[in-house]
Amino acid sequence: MTVQDFRAFNRFYTNVIGALDYGRHLYAPYTLTESRILYELANSRRTDAADLRAELSLDAGYLSRILNKFEQGGLIERAPSEKDPRRRRVGLTPRGRETAALLDERAREAVGSLLGVVRPGDRSRLAEAMHTIRSILGDGRAASPGDREDADDVVLREPGPGDLGWIVQRNAALYAAEYGWNADYEGLVARIVADFAQDHDPHLERVWIAELPGAFGQDEADGGRGRPVGCVMCVRDEAPATARLRLLLVEPGARGLGVGDRLVGAVVDFARGVGYRDLVLWTNDVLGAARRIYQRHGFVLVAEKPHRSFGQDLVGQDWRLDLRATGE
Repeated sequence: MTVQDFRAFNRFYTNVIGALDYGRHLYAPYTLTESRILYELANSRRTDAADLRAELSLDAGYLSRILNKFEQGGLIERAPSEKDPRRRRVGLTPRGRETAALLDERAREAVGSLLGVVRPGDRSRLAEAMHTIRSILGDGRAASPGDREDADDVVLREPGPGDLGWIVQRNAALYAAEYGWNADYEGLVARIVADFAQDHDPHLERVWIAELPGAFGQDEADGGRGRPVGCVMCVRDEAPATARLRLLLVEPGARGLGVGDRLVGAVVDFARGVGYRDLVLWTNDVLGAARRIYQRHGFVLVAEKPHRSFGQDLVGQDWRLDLRATGE
């Protein structure tokens, strides 16, 4: 990546975004910045002027002038904060909420029109590319309230038609994008999933799909299902009375919602409930977020060993959870 590459992409993307507002009617009669402020007020629980200034990186004087304009137009009302009288709480009036809803509807229609020309098979690639850019160039802040769903929306379900193939595809794509793993990893995941699909005991082995409500581009062929954002497997291990946790995955856009904790918790509860004595797993030390989840659920590191796999030099780790001890 060179500066020239980055600037070329920036020019291209600026033209794409400009196409969303062809004719300049999308935000009228407001500017883009004014529309962003209305959006934040409609979707954020933090409504102090100071929070708006920090969230949108705006000059204090500039923000003050916009808020004055909104107040004069009957879009907002301001009052001292209940927690800190030195701060000003900002809230939308009924007219302000109607205005914000209209602007949001225009934006949704414009984006929908743009995505309507994207082939269904390319939409997941586009979403992954966007997630990758945000994760690399982001400053570590949480996504805006309107950018992600609430944790209560996440549901765990059994896999339906196509879900096992999704597990293979997403594992391969995400680990290649985030860690540079090659097709050897995809082959490993494909074998694990194929073995489960062809021969598993439904009483002792299970797969969970974490799902969020429906996403753009879904239709009746999806069977009314939402968007898969994570997965995990519980299968029998070679050791007696031992289960193995495999293929834990959480989509970048769903991280921070507790999806990984819920998936691991489901495996632990299931394994304990059907009578396994131990639950084991193999992972690599570069997967720090996953290892922290395992530790929170009581797994203990029992062995680690350097190895060369998936085109990378890695340190493999074996973890174990005594289901009898944690169940007392």
